Order: sequence, then C-alpha cells, then structure tokens
Amino acid sequence: MKNIAIIPARSGSKGIPDKNIKNLCNKPLIAWTIETAISSKMFDEVMVSTDSQEYADISKGFGAQVPFLRDSVNSSDVSSSWDVVREVLLKYQELGRYFDTFTLLQPTSPLRSVEDIIGSFDLMKSKDARTIVSVCETRDSPYTCNTLPGSMSMENFFTEAYKNKRRQDLPIFYKLNGAIYLSKVKDFLHDGDIYKSGCYAYVMDEKKSVDIDTMLDFKLAELIMSGGF
Repeated sequence: MKNIAIIPARSGSKGIPDKNIKNLCNKPLIAWTIETAISSKMFDEVMVSTDSQEYADISKGFGAQVPFLRDSVNSSDVSSSWDVVREVLLKYQELGRYFDTFTLLQPTSPLRSVEDIIGSFDLMKSKDARTIVSVCETRDSPYTCNTLPGSMSMENFFTEAYKNKRRQDLPIFYKLNGAIYLSKVKDFLHDGDIYKSGCYAYVMDEKKSVDIDTMLDFKLAELIMSGGF
C-alpha cells in the first residue's frame, strides 16, 4: 500500500503573519510536522502543498517534497483543505504516481507524535476503515454552552439534560483537533465526503492536540515543547 502525507502550508496567514514558517523552539513551525511524518516511516512521499517558493525551499530543507506549487485557485483564504488535497492527488496522477491513502497533516498541530500517526494507520487496519480522523476530549460540554438573547437573560440557558446534574456525570464530548486526517484515496476522490460509514475517531491526548491559530496557541505550544508544562 502506497501512502502520501500532504502538509498544507499556504502563505499569507492573517492571524499570525507567516505562521507556518514562524520559529517555534528553534525550528520553523512546518518543520515539526515534516520531521514527524518522515520519522513515522509510514509514507512513501511526504509533500508540502504551498503557494510560496520561500515556503517550498524551507520545506525541502527539512526533507519534504514540493514537486509543484499550489494553484492560485486554491491559494486564497477561503479555499478548503479538501480542494487542496484533491489538487495534490490529481497532479500526482498526472505525473504517473498513484497512492492508496493520503494523510492530511496540518502544520498547525506540531505536537502530534510519530506514535499518533502510526496509531492512526493501525486503527485503519483493525477497523478496515475508509477514514480515520483525530479528536480529543473537550472540556466545553454543549450542555454548558448556549446562545444569549439581546437582553443577556440566562433564564433558559441550560437544557433539561444539564439541570440538576454534576459536571462529572455528563457524557464525554470530543472535538476535531485538526492533527490527522487519514483516508483512502479512491473513496475520497469518488465522493469527497470523509464523514461517512467507515470513518472512525482516533483519540489523542489534549496536550498533543494544540492547534495553533492565535499567538496564545503558539505560546502554549512553545511552553509544552520546552518542557514548561
């Protein structure tokens, strides 16, 4: 079975300028994901999809392949990751290279480990799954969240399911952590929907599930990686 890791790294981040190459613990952010993917030894190809030659050169320096730059259509801040994946897979096919699985590894999840990647493949095999998606436990239960009216009244804030219950007695909820999306290429190209029958969750530790979107996230990842937390 041939596997490809796709690491999306668009330039022009608005929240944190040049986030994907910003220095995190003495390496560009993207380098952590590239090196983890290579170290897992699960992939025949570890590639970076980017619209920037600078990003491409940095990625190649850490061992990733960048056989082409991303199409301008998929380089805007409204382009979806799945459009990028489709573009990558089809361009590789034009080059005569075909893969059985792809794994989308976002560079904003630098704390995912080699063991997590291997564990995802193990789960795919044991479940005979078409897709594996990483999640983590969330502390923000939907039972304790709601919208507020203009008056800011909390009269009907809590649902009946939450009333008179202790937090520890509520069901455990999980959220997507953005670290790993492993899927069979044939199924993805056929319908593009990964959340169907045959999709299973791979549960990751909360500490390894930091998804960098803001400077607060960046500082938290830095703290964890430096051993301060």
